[in-house]
Amino acid sequence: MSAEQNYPTKPRLLVLIGPTAVGKTRMSLDLARALNAEIISGDSMQVYRGMDIGTAKIKPEEREGIPHHLIDICGPEHPFSVAEFQERCTGLITDISSRGKLPFIVGGTGLYVESVAYGYEFAESGSDEAFREEQLHYAVKHGAEALLDKLRAIDPASAERLHPNDQRRIIRALEIHHLTGMTLSEQLAGQKKISPYELCIIGLTMDRAVLYERINQRVDDMLAAGLVGEVKQLLSQGVKPGDISMQGLGYKEIALFLQQQLSLEEAVTLIKRDTRRFAKRQLSWFRHMSDITWIDASENFQNNLQAIYAIIAGKFRMDLEYTSNQSF
Repeated sequence: MSAEQNYPTKPRLLVLIGPTAVGKTRMSLDLARALNAEIISGDSMQVYRGMDIGTAKIKPEEREGIPHHLIDICGPEHPFSVAEFQERCTGLITDISSRGKLPFIVGGTGLYVESVAYGYEFAESGSDEAFREEQLHYAVKHGAEALLDKLRAIDPASAERLHPNDQRRIIRALEIHHLTGMTLSEQLAGQKKISPYELCIIGLTMDRAVLYERINQRVDDMLAAGLVGEVKQLLSQGVKPGDISMQGLGYKEIALFLQQQLSLEEAVTLIKRDTRRFAKRQLSWFRHMSDITWIDASENFQNNLQAIYAIIAGKFRMDLEYTSNQSF
């Protein structure tokens, strides 16, 4: 067999996706250790420094010496975008591969992960500041849900995956249609789903009721860990409630509590409800992606690891076998 047949012609890329609270972090550590991989966060909120509790960011001491990338790379005032993620992530994949290690994206932001996995090309559609201001004023006057309804009328698919709080992305989707006559969904549908990588995507899922219980418990744990203090610290440092980072789940609601616009009980109820809705939107997005092998994360963890190793070994044509007592 020739060298060309022995080795892939494209860099390998492993991806682990799934809704929030499904158990990606624990699974990713075991996989990364066994596969000599470096983890790239595929979460749009974990890029921000000082936003640890509300983003369920893995602590440095919990990373077991495994390199983690695209965590804490910018301040919360920075409007991080999918195009910036794609550029940084693509560079990291090249670097990690060049050192003989496996690039491993772990996260739940579907568009971010998909843009890298399939090498999306983002056309420069320009901007219209007056249009943006008009939409912002509309949101202030009529409310966040009314702004989302405007997008829903022209691009229901994009509206389905966006939270009403995510005003920057809602307005950008409206702006793209305003400038180009095409919806964001149409632009994404026109992307060629051909990966520049030898790609293996594992998706974690579980019974919806069990997942929702885990989400509710995670929110309670975040409150106990000091989420209110984290948001208070961010606001005291000059982070504005309207910044994109503060539109993240948990942050906007606690900011409203600190501004005495909500009681703490109301804020927590909203966080839990909106996080459950977010998980539903994540699963909806992932279901439209191809090339995913799904694993029920509520099943036995060790059995799942064994199944995942078999999937990866088959996809990457690697001599890899998992046993629960092996050392890597």
